Amino acid sequence: MSTPTADIARQAPPTRPATTRTPASSATLAGTGYLLRFMLRRNRVRLAVWTGSLVAFCGYYVVAIAAVYPTAADRQNRADSIANAGGTLLAGPGYGLEDYTIGRMFANEMALWLMALLATMNILLIARNTRAEEASGRTELVRALPIGRHAGTVAAFLMVMIADAAFALFGSALMISAGQLAAADTFTLLTGVMLTALVFAAVTTVTSQLTVHSRGASGLAFAALAAAVLIRGIGDIQREHGSWLSWLSPIAWTQQTRPYADVRLWPLGLSVLAIVVALVVGAVLASRRDLGGALLHGRPGPAAAAPSLASPFALVVRQQRGALLWWLVGCVAMFGPAGLFLGADSGDALQRIAEQNELTETIFGDDPILAFLAIMMLHNALAVAVFSTASVLRVQTEEDEGRLGLGLSRPTSRTTALLAHLGVAGIGALVLLVAGGALPLWVGASLSGGDTSLLILLKSAGAFALGIAVLITFTAALYAWVPRASALAWVFCGIIVVERFFGSVLQLPTAVKALSPFWWVGSYPNAPLDPAHLVGLGVAAAALLALAVAGFRRRDLSAG
Repeated sequence: MSTPTADIARQAPPTRPATTRTPASSATLAGTGYLLRFMLRRNRVRLAVWTGSLVAFCGYYVVAIAAVYPTAADRQNRADSIANAGGTLLAGPGYGLEDYTIGRMFANEMALWLMALLATMNILLIARNTRAEEASGRTELVRALPIGRHAGTVAAFLMVMIADAAFALFGSALMISAGQLAAADTFTLLTGVMLTALVFAAVTTVTSQLTVHSRGASGLAFAALAAAVLIRGIGDIQREHGSWLSWLSPIAWTQQTRPYADVRLWPLGLSVLAIVVALVVGAVLASRRDLGGALLHGRPGPAAAAPSLASPFALVVRQQRGALLWWLVGCVAMFGPAGLFLGADSGDALQRIAEQNELTETIFGDDPILAFLAIMMLHNALAVAVFSTASVLRVQTEEDEGRLGLGLSRPTSRTTALLAHLGVAGIGALVLLVAGGALPLWVGASLSGGDTSLLILLKSAGAFALGIAVLITFTAALYAWVPRASALAWVFCGIIVVERFFGSVLQLPTAVKALSPFWWVGSYPNAPLDPAHLVGLGVAAAALLALAVAGFRRRDLSAG
């Protein structure tokens, strides 16, 4: 049976005679081309799904937005609805709001999301093909061949650069043809998106030198991405079209090219400089550590495990408690300040926002406070959806690295092992929904003198918990039956995000919206809950759970 290491060995360059010498700079990159071809083949499905989805989204958005806002007056109403601090925080500095065209709408409202999504792809792929390979021991086997020290990292970076360039090229062509947008501005915008995503790919090459595990490397890189988004938002709020603080974020460098308004190219040079600096730092750090080691040393544990870790559930809790803690800190930091906005005079402020135009009046409805709570709880639930998907998929990592098989060699059933991972994911999701979203919003509102019902927030958390249960069990069923297709769980997670954020704007068909469990939850408390929908979500989660257990019990480990 062919293995990844065997495939690399067949493609590896022939061993040179002992008398042949090459410069040190060339030796560290030996075999880069062979590894690049291997990585492209190995990750072809992931690259195609990620890149193709983002390209299709760009084309669909410009067509749909032109249909939803056909006249200049309609687009100007849209511009007025985001000409405030909230719109600036979630979108960008707002160039061209005085004459809102389709291109300017895309640049202001979609560029941030494209950068975040493409950067997410880069972070995951770099961590998977560098730090994860090293942790599994395959890198050590590959390095037994004439492969240079930095060849793997450079090949991984070139792989994501090729994927990002394909996105920028095909996305620009589709937007220009479908939306009749200016070619120079479109290429400038998507080139900036590509370069920003590559900045975080380069950052991941640095974080991969700091921690032993890929989840730690990607976690640090995602923290840098979140910080960049937050810094850009705060900086743009402080001053119209951005303050000095905005320029500390790579996100702002693309937005400051001002596509479709007053295009300029020089901010892209900052992204190129940041990429070069990060890659150099990553190379220097890689040269200063041993293979398999890390620059940040973990605290040594006791020689013998505590009796409390004897059960599979306790072990999974121990493995995932750090990730859950950091997600909880992030949620509290995000939704606690949002609760402070619900002070005694928040109703009047939200009512003024709702009365700006027809669009905001539709969004906020008759009770702007309840609508605001619905939006905040939705954002919390979407964050929890990402956590839950990653938490469930950790069982596949345990299987791939052999630890799950070792655990099952003890008197532990497969059902118990799988339910332990799903139980931790479910309990973690409930903790984040309640302690990370509902309680911080209620405490923030109480501290600012608002009158927000904790019961309403807890009911909203419970309703979203049923939607999260469907996502968790779907991911488990996919892993149990077709482990090689487990990454499609992220596609399902993406459908949920797109449907909730852009379903109305893009006028998605009802059949597509119905794929999202959050669509069945609705927008409570702005709209009442439908008991039949909640019961249906519970039945779907139970059916998927039974399907997952049946599939996991019948297949061989690492043979899916």
